[in-house]
Amino acid sequence: MTPYDAASAQGPRPLIDSFGRTVTYLRLSVTDRCDLRCVYCMAEHMVFLPKAEVLTLEELGRIASAFVGLGTRKLRITGGEPLVRKGVMGLFQSLSRHLQSGALDELTLTTNGTRLAEFAGQLAEVGVRRINVSLDTLKPDLFRTLTRGGDIAKVLAGIEAAQAAGLRVKVNAVALKDDNAAELPDLIRWAHGRGVDVTLIETMPMGEVEADRTDQYLSLTALRAELESFWTMTDLPLSTGGPARYVEVAETGGRLGFITPLSHNFCEACNRVRLTCTGTLHTCLGQEDAADLRAVLRNGASDAELIDAIRLAVDAKPKGHDFHIARASPPAVARHMSTTGG
Repeated sequence: MTPYDAASAQGPRPLIDSFGRTVTYLRLSVTDRCDLRCVYCMAEHMVFLPKAEVLTLEELGRIASAFVGLGTRKLRITGGEPLVRKGVMGLFQSLSRHLQSGALDELTLTTNGTRLAEFAGQLAEVGVRRINVSLDTLKPDLFRTLTRGGDIAKVLAGIEAAQAAGLRVKVNAVALKDDNAAELPDLIRWAHGRGVDVTLIETMPMGEVEADRTDQYLSLTALRAELESFWTMTDLPLSTGGPARYVEVAETGGRLGFITPLSHNFCEACNRVRLTCTGTLHTCLGQEDAADLRAVLRNGASDAELIDAIRLAVDAKPKGHDFHIARASPPAVARHMSTTGG
């Protein structure tokens, strides 16, 4: 059976939600599993999904291709940690045909970097041009604590391998008031010195984890003001398809992004949706909305029926999230970020 290729015959109209926002960006989770256990992302003793509940790589490819046929221009592969999924490079290879046809502008991924040294060359070969690497600290002991046992040397080797393969690397760092706030300027200097952009992210109230997000929350609005006390920052009219707002730091010569879902949300321009590895389509990161595309597929849906299900879900995309952090309050959504997909 040849892969579904709706992208070869573009749909009659793009995916536009009821608020007039056009969806052009799909974040596709290929697994809920990860080889790290970051304290703000998941519980220490996670119970992962049984294999039968997870979409096959062929099913993931079919849904992704349907989105490309409906005008999606950017696909980001996420997890969990996407590179722990057996056979995942086959999915990259399959989806790369949309790059070659011109239907897709970018195929990329977010990774923790632990397996980049193994896969960087293969990613470059299938048309991946840039990647995001999650890295919250350069201190080996703190990295081991935050990830519950991770080895930062593997991540640094992965970043080096990615750059050697010609991939542009951006580091994503979650700003944690008690753990890494003091070293964020050093992390930024280190990255910019290697030609690596950095995006800082506010911690988000998703999933039940042992860490207290109230104590760890750091407003990036306040952090930016602190950084501007010793750095010269110029706002950039730059968009990479995501929610970050970018500045150029004159003293380091690099770019710095801020993702601020709490201190300044970005819902008015949201152009993205997320598909979990179980086939659940979430059109808003911070709401419990869900459309079960796995059921659609496994009930024998035609391509037209799959497209109808996608359109129906996008039409119901909420206006925005309502993240807030308050002591003793439950998370805004029960699902973990590792389950949602980056």
